[in-house]
Amino acid sequence: MAVTISGTAEARNQMRAVGSSTVFPFAKLVAERIARANPALGAPVIESTGTGAGMKLFCAGVGERFPDVENASRRMKASEAKLCQQNGVSSITEIQVGLDGVTFATANASPLQNVSQRDIYLALAKTPFGKPNRTKTWHDVNPRLPNIPIRVYGPPPTSGTRDAFAELILTPPCEANAGIAALKKADENKAKAICTAVREDGAYIEAGENDNLIVQKIEANSGTVGVFGFSYLEENMDRLKGISINSIAPTYESISSFKYPGARPLYIYIKNAHAAAIPAVRAYAAEFTKESAFGPNGYLRRSAGMIAAPNPIRARRQQQARALAPLNLASLK
Repeated sequence: MAVTISGTAEARNQMRAVGSSTVFPFAKLVAERIARANPALGAPVIESTGTGAGMKLFCAGVGERFPDVENASRRMKASEAKLCQQNGVSSITEIQVGLDGVTFATANASPLQNVSQRDIYLALAKTPFGKPNRTKTWHDVNPRLPNIPIRVYGPPPTSGTRDAFAELILTPPCEANAGIAALKKADENKAKAICTAVREDGAYIEAGENDNLIVQKIEANSGTVGVFGFSYLEENMDRLKGISINSIAPTYESISSFKYPGARPLYIYIKNAHAAAIPAVRAYAAEFTKESAFGPNGYLRRSAGMIAAPNPIRARRQQQARALAPLNLASLK
């Protein structure tokens, strides 16, 4: 039977979500639970497009052709909210569904074990502190690091993990430089480019939105490094090891306490205009925020390594999932 979305007769009743490759394994488990619990709703379709590419699809409009949900490994940007509003997507609910860490991993045999944020910035920035990057090895970056080539497989610009990597890992040591701090006051965009643009000379290799492919690459090439979400590291601990950042190892405890520099929240965004027409949308929001799913002992933790948000946040998100209260889009940065 056709359903109606904003006055338009629609033939689709199967939920569709797009977005983050980091959130993807969690979203797939949630979709499977929904399909088993209520077969009449149909199995939600979950697509791993990357957060940025997913936001473009999500914000493109209201109606059958457009996704109902965006899975995101970082918060929606003000520019994305503007795109949504321009296309009639004006009522959106934001729900934080857990935590993750932007982790650096390498093969177990690799001598690379601990780096600082400054080391990473000097190794991977295109123009560290405004100068061309001519480093070839980690030893060039810091004499205390091993003499192995800098070769890092990481996410592309469309990925929320790439955005989080730039914001959480690269930007702090860059902005700690007095010259960059002064430049930021005069020309914020130029300072941001110096802090977040990564090398294009082969030291940083964009590996697409397939985090499993990054795992395979670094396992096969000892000494190389991969950048991806913590759940992929935890799932492959027999094959890989996490690299400590600022002497803090990526663990469940260090990420849940935000001691680990790469700790970040994960989100889902609900298109409220679709929620009434496609029942699985509400079911998806409700299932993702159940204590049995995203609590410390929930199946998302046991099966896929999701890190639970603190108790007050979980309680608040459960209420949001019930009410689908719209996000104040003007509050986004």
